[in-house]
Amino acid sequence: MSKTWFITGASKGFGREWTEAALERGDNVAGTARKLETLDDLADKYADTFLPIRLDVTDRDADVAAVQKAAEHFGRLDIVVNNAGYGHFGMIEELAEDEVRAQLETNLFGALWITQAALPIMRKQGSGHIIQVSSIGGISAFPTVGAYHASKWALEGFSQSLSQEVAGFNINVTLVEPGGFSTDWSGPSASHSAQMSEYAEVRKGAASRPSANNPGDPTATRGAILKVVDAETPPLRVFFGAAPLDIATKDYESRLATWNEWQPVSIEAHGS
Repeated sequence: MSKTWFITGASKGFGREWTEAALERGDNVAGTARKLETLDDLADKYADTFLPIRLDVTDRDADVAAVQKAAEHFGRLDIVVNNAGYGHFGMIEELAEDEVRAQLETNLFGALWITQAALPIMRKQGSGHIIQVSSIGGISAFPTVGAYHASKWALEGFSQSLSQEVAGFNINVTLVEPGGFSTDWSGPSASHSAQMSEYAEVRKGAASRPSANNPGDPTATRGAILKVVDAETPPLRVFFGAAPLDIATKDYESRLATWNEWQPVSIEAHGS
């Protein structure tokens, strides 16, 4: 039985790969992009099953209208994928206010507004699956991308709360946490703060992140995302790529060790 998807950022990267994967197997897809012409080839090839929508996810009213348009066009919404986003590069001291706000507006608030718009539709139909494209950077952190981490850690937090709030409505939530992939995330799609010379050495070391050295193939995620959305019990979190599990394991082992080491102080802070 075919599914109906709503995918933001469908013109490139994971959004494009997953849009094509869904269409190729006969599903319906409403795909959004800021530049509608980037979706023309899909609209021509899949005239009956693909609905292109022009959208800037930072516009809350437009988000609501886009989700409603998709639901009205196809009659339902089974899967909503919050994929639109980008990476901002800059040391914490280098970040300008407008750069941080722009990062949060797209990566965090864009996903929140789309999610809020989809929930009434999914509750009414008694089913649905919300896919939040997070990152290994949603549970760990590295130098130079603090603003990006802030947006993804926040996405992780509200999505975990959401998963508990909507479980009774038969709505699933999955945080997809990719490592480094050969997309333009760190290329043309990225933005950068003005660099301070004092951080030159830190910047040099940050270039050797594990995921960046052995990037994954975005096309290989097509089968992976279909397995996630077709699962009878989808995961709340799933890594995409080879590097994230090792990064997460070392990070969480370090956290647990530190928390245990300082547990006497924690107990002291509790008081009598």
